[in-house]
Amino acid sequence: MPFTALNSRMVEARIGPGQRLYSQRGAMLAYRGEVTFTPDIQGGQGGVGSMIGRRIAGEATPLMTVDGTGTVMFGHGGHHVHVVDLTGETLYVEADRLLAFDGSLQQGTMFMGSQGGVMGMVRGQVTGQGLFTTTLKGVGSVAVMAHGGVIELPIGPQHPVHVDPQAYVAHRGEVRNKLSTALGWRDMVGRGSGEAFQLELSGQGTVYVQASEEKL
Repeated sequence: MPFTALNSRMVEARIGPGQRLYSQRGAMLAYRGEVTFTPDIQGGQGGVGSMIGRRIAGEATPLMTVDGTGTVMFGHGGHHVHVVDLTGETLYVEADRLLAFDGSLQQGTMFMGSQGGVMGMVRGQVTGQGLFTTTLKGVGSVAVMAHGGVIELPIGPQHPVHVDPQAYVAHRGEVRNKLSTALGWRDMVGRGSGEAFQLELSGQGTVYVQASEEKL
């Protein structure tokens, strides 16, 4: 069930019998029809194991299960919303960036330290995000939140992409990441320590970058 953009900060999803959505709690703005909202304590399609993994990492974002027949409008905190349509691949996204997603997608948790070893763990310290990230796999749509909108940057075998860690939102595809130091003009003019590091993504896929370095 694809999401329809109502404006840059709101999306709408149509739900029918046998269909299900998950959303961040407090993200429902309005709905029409016979729709029910219940707290999700099973960790979505990933089950209890996925939920426990996120809780250990301190990244458990409370979810709501959305069932019934009707249309539901989602938005949260005035953040910009970007829709990612998956066709079988895996999306790696920070848990607090999730607004809503298809219940058909399989939800899991990945230890970011496994991508880049120690540098992957350093990434968590620099960005303020944990060592785990949420994964969503399958065919369906995901609505993610960001500051100032999102751009999609392709990653190719000979074309890695370097991203400010605090501007990173999500990525998909066969992508590896590592953190590297990069002293540049931003440091010379006295900006914060974030720009002293770059998140390098290589392989084949797409990275989603927000227009602001602020956290949600």
